[in-house]
Amino acid sequence: MRKGLYLLIVLLVLVGCKSVKQVATPVPLFLSSKVQLAIPQGDNLLTIGGTMKLKTHQCVQISLLMPLIRSEVARIEITPDEVLLVDRMNKRYVRARRSEIEAAVSKKVEFSRLEKLLVDASLPGGKREMTGKELGIPSLEKAKLKLYDFTDRSITITPTELSSRYTQVSLEELMTMLTKIL
Repeated sequence: MRKGLYLLIVLLVLVGCKSVKQVATPVPLFLSSKVQLAIPQGDNLLTIGGTMKLKTHQCVQISLLMPLIRSEVARIEITPDEVLLVDRMNKRYVRARRSEIEAAVSKKVEFSRLEKLLVDASLPGGKREMTGKELGIPSLEKAKLKLYDFTDRSITITPTELSSRYTQVSLEELMTMLTKIL
C-alpha cells in the first residue's frame, strides 16, 4: 500500500511538473526568399521579381529586378529606425525615419511586425501572398507581394551605398511618383 501511495505521489509530481507552454518556433538569424510583386495597371498586370533578405532584428532588404535583363530597378532597405527607398531607374532615393513613414501609411510601422510577417510566411502553411493593404500601404491595395523559395542559410546583407548621381527627394514626392507609375 505504501509503495502504491509513493508511486501515486511521484506520478502526481511528474504530471504537475509538465509545462503548459508550447515550444515556440525559433526565429532564424537569417532568412532569404524570392519575391514576386504583381501590380495592376489598367487592364494589365505588371509583374516584377526580386529577392528579400532578412537579418533578424537588424535589416530587411528587398531588391526588385527588371524582367529578362535582371537589372535592379528598385531597392528597399528597412531597419528598426529608418527606411531607404531607392529608384535605380530615375536615380532618386528617400531616406525616412520611422515617424515619417508612419505619417504616410495607414498602419503603425514597426520593424518587428514586418519581421514577423516574413518569418511566418517562411513556415509551413504560412501566408506567402500579401496585398499592399495588408502591408499598410493603402495606395497599393491591389498590388500583391508573393514570397517563395525560402532559406535560412547565412547570407550577407551589404548596406546600400549611393553615389552623388542619386538625388534625395521627399517621401511625398516619391509616393506621388509611385502612384502615377502604378
